[in-house]
Order: sequence, then C-alpha cells, then structure tokens
Amino acid sequence: MLDKCRQGQWRADDLDWSAPPPALPPDKEQAVVQAFVDMAGIERLAAALFRAQRAKATDPTLAAIFDSFVADEDRHAAVAMRLARYYDVHRYRRYAMAPALVAFRRPFLAVIELAAPDIANAYVTAGELLLDVALLRSLDDYVGDAMSHQAMALINRDESRHIAIDFHMTEVYASDAYLAAKARLPAPTWGHRAATLAAVSRMLWFAQPFLQQVFLAPLDRTDPSGHRLKEALKRIQLIARKPTVARLPLMRVMLGAQDLYLHPVAGPVLAKGLLRLLGAEARIAARLYTEAELARSQAMSFDELAEDALAAKGT
Repeated sequence: MLDKCRQGQWRADDLDWSAPPPALPPDKEQAVVQAFVDMAGIERLAAALFRAQRAKATDPTLAAIFDSFVADEDRHAAVAMRLARYYDVHRYRRYAMAPALVAFRRPFLAVIELAAPDIANAYVTAGELLLDVALLRSLDDYVGDAMSHQAMALINRDESRHIAIDFHMTEVYASDAYLAAKARLPAPTWGHRAATLAAVSRMLWFAQPFLQQVFLAPLDRTDPSGHRLKEALKRIQLIARKPTVARLPLMRVMLGAQDLYLHPVAGPVLAKGLLRLLGAEARIAARLYTEAELARSQAMSFDELAEDALAAKGT
C-alpha cells in the first residue's frame, strides 16, 4: 500500500485547465461553486484527521501511509478551490465555507486529539464513505463537465486507497490484540476523561447541522433519488454491526441509540435527543440494510467489505 501511495501522487497542474468552463444556469453555477468550496473544507478536515492518526501510529510504514494521505487531502482541497474558481464564471456572490462546517471543525478535532485512535478511525471511515461513495460522485455527475471529471477521477483513485486503509484499521482496532494492549495502558486521569466528555458533547451539538449543511443538502440537489447516500450509509451501518466492531465502546453507544430510536414505544418519545446523539436525522437513523445483507456482511472479511464499498462507488 505504501508503494501505491507513493506511485499515486499527482499535482493539480497535471490536469488540463485550458478548456473554457461550461455555461451553467445561475442557480446551478452558484450551487456548484459552493459545493467545491465546502469540499475544500471537508478535505482540509480529513487532512487534519490523518495528521492525528499519523501522530498516534507506532508502525513506521503505517505512519508513512498516513503522511501520504495528508498530502492527498491537502492536494484535494487545493484542487477543489481551483475548481470553485474555475466554475465561478459570473461572480454572482462571494463564497465561504458553510457555517456549520466552520463551527464543527474545532470541537471535532478536539475529540480526535483527546480520544483513542479507534474513535478517530471510526469517524474517518464514516466520513470517507459519505464523501467518496456519495458526495463526490454525485457532485461530479451534477456538474457534468470534463474538467470536473478529470479532477474527480484522480481524487477518486486517492480516496480508494484511503478507504482500503480505513477498513484495515477498523479491523485492527476491533481485534483482541489491540483491545488487550489498550487494557494494559494506564487508566486516563479524571481530568482527561472530563475534557474528553466535554469535547464529545460540544462535537455532538454541532454534528447534526454539519451533516445537514455539508452532506445532506448538497446530496438532495445532486442525487435527489438518495441512492448513493443510502449506499454509503448502509455500509457504515454494516461495518458497525460486525461483532468485533460492535463491541467497541463508541459503537455500543451509537448502535444502542439507533436501536432505541427504532423501538416502537421508546423511539417516538426519545427521538429528538437520540437523533442529536447520533448527529443524524430520521432517514440516516433508519435501518438501511436487509437481513440478507447483514448476514452477507457478517460472513465477509474486512478486506471484502472494503472491496464492496469501493464497488459501490460505480453504482
């Protein structure tokens, strides 16, 4: 994988920016430019997440892989901003990152800094699946232009490596060996626990509007059928239900909240608080897989689950 990471590097100037941008209706031009501005913000957030994972990596090869991922995400952010400028033909207005993205960034990074690496990986994996399986593909189709297709093809190649490692690390962090090693570590101080709880609380407060503004609202425009969003969310739910993953503390909380939300009696009563805890809305908290799909995923290895997620990008 490290060899692939090194061989797969590219530069924004490798793209052919010489073709003129297409003529877009005013509302579409503004939606496209805003989407690329927000994409740049998401990619910068992903770079920060991989920096945090790199800082906690003890294996030098894995650390080098995470370094390459940081370079990937920084490059993606730069390309997204260049695409925003490319499609901003008429300068209808000034663009800035979605307020919910700006508000979410600091408390989210505080959680990643304070929490165990398995928690960082869980959020990275979910975010990469939403971004790669749903948002980027739908945005590219919505733009429908050769310039976007060029850039997204290279970004998609990078993101495929990221997802492969995300699933690999999920397996590592859910393993008996990792949990045994974690149990041997000194218990966190009460001060650290309090700081972590406070950071998580702040993050959860901002998570719901972040998800709505940055992922769901753009997808409602670019993929009104909801097909790609469902495909991404379904894979998040299925990997969370793998027995070794489901026993992790974060997963126990999230899966318990989802099960309670779906309970016919308790769900309607507690729905508002549970959705806030999940950082979600009703269509995301719903169970999106069938029993047959759950049984199939339970029998699959983590590598096979990663391949299945990558295959979903083409649907």
